[in-house]
Amino acid sequence: MDVILLQDVDKVGLRGEVVNVARGYARNYLLPRKLAEPATPGRVAELRRLDEQRARHEARSVEQAREVAEVLGKTVLRFEVKAGPTGSLFGSVTPTDIADEIWRTRKIRVDRRKIEIDTLKRIGRYTVPIAVFEDVVAEVKTLVVPEGGELPPEEELAAMEAAERAEQDAATGATPEAAAQDEVDETPPAEPEGAGEIEELVGDAAETDTAAAGDAGADDAAEDEQA
Repeated sequence: MDVILLQDVDKVGLRGEVVNVARGYARNYLLPRKLAEPATPGRVAELRRLDEQRARHEARSVEQAREVAEVLGKTVLRFEVKAGPTGSLFGSVTPTDIADEIWRTRKIRVDRRKIEIDTLKRIGRYTVPIAVFEDVVAEVKTLVVPEGGELPPEEELAAMEAAERAEQDAATGATPEAAAQDEVDETPPAEPEGAGEIEELVGDAAETDTAAAGDAGADDAAEDEQA
């Protein structure tokens, strides 16, 4: 079944793409969650028109790419999103979101697959590299801001992230003391002092006993011959 993705779906495709999926997967998962819509001929044609329109604003040479990169270098994108008290987003900011915002604010088309970041899942200040053209990379400043608020200083952001990690560690029962104990438990016991010398003495004694046994056997054989 062909559907048009309304959101980026992991291992399926990006928003706006027409993809073919199993009918049950579409009806039971994608469509009820509004992650996709049926790919009717009218909607597909509309998407193609929009794509062709945007393609006219895409860099097609190194010179154009450098001009685009200069504009993007002066651009600051801002996303206001719902976030928890430790700065984690209830949703995320994806490369598709960034490409769409660049188009909305600058009318510049960039290939979302060339936006070189993972999905952003925390509030913060980011520098997003974008491969505009061969050997031409633009860096776009991006602010992910809590809805209805402003970004705190970097020190506070770092403290919020550390607090979240501590909560996660506490939830899983992992503590610094437990981690240290695990390292101790995994360390092999130290060899007792002088153990090497004892092993050498034992080995020498064993060799001496073997040699003595050999000599005794030789003497017995000689006595038997004389008899």
